[in-house]
Amino acid sequence: MDTNSTTVMNGDLLIAEPYMGDNNFERSVVLVCEHGASGTFGLVLNQLTDIHLSDVIEEVHTDLPLFIGGPVQQNTLHFIHRRPDLIDSSIRVLDGLYWSGDFEQIKKYVNLGTLTERDVRFFIGYSGWSEGQLDAELGQKSWIVSHSNRTSAEFLFETPTKEFWRGVLKRMGGEYKAIAHYPVDPRLN
Repeated sequence: MDTNSTTVMNGDLLIAEPYMGDNNFERSVVLVCEHGASGTFGLVLNQLTDIHLSDVIEEVHTDLPLFIGGPVQQNTLHFIHRRPDLIDSSIRVLDGLYWSGDFEQIKKYVNLGTLTERDVRFFIGYSGWSEGQLDAELGQKSWIVSHSNRTSAEFLFETPTKEFWRGVLKRMGGEYKAIAHYPVDPRLN
């Protein structure tokens, strides 16, 4: 069974504890794209916006949705995808899932309809932790860690956004399956 461990690796998911108390991450699941001695970079997978890619990139003519990747630098655009065969300079996060790459190629294939919501997800901003900050939050039990060996690109792209937080916890089983059913406001229970 996965536990809150200070060992976080690329591809792991950080699941916000049910009563974290941070509005930026309430019921969020963060994909760890890069974790190292200098800090951690991740993207919130389940905070959908009403904004589309064509609203922020003039050269794009499709209505792919944007997600909030986190509270840091919300004037930046990031993406994950499942098509390294089309996108040069992609960074492998876990089997079948890649982060970043040649943005000119992304625009081209999105406009051609070759890349769809099933293959690519775009984020405004990101989630970042400086050196030691994430370890401190893990020590305070702010996050549940689901290690990358329990994650698949298919699950990340095919699970409905509104069910994502619960879906990850249910897949973890045991006590986490019970946590998935905690109410948003325990006073309403």
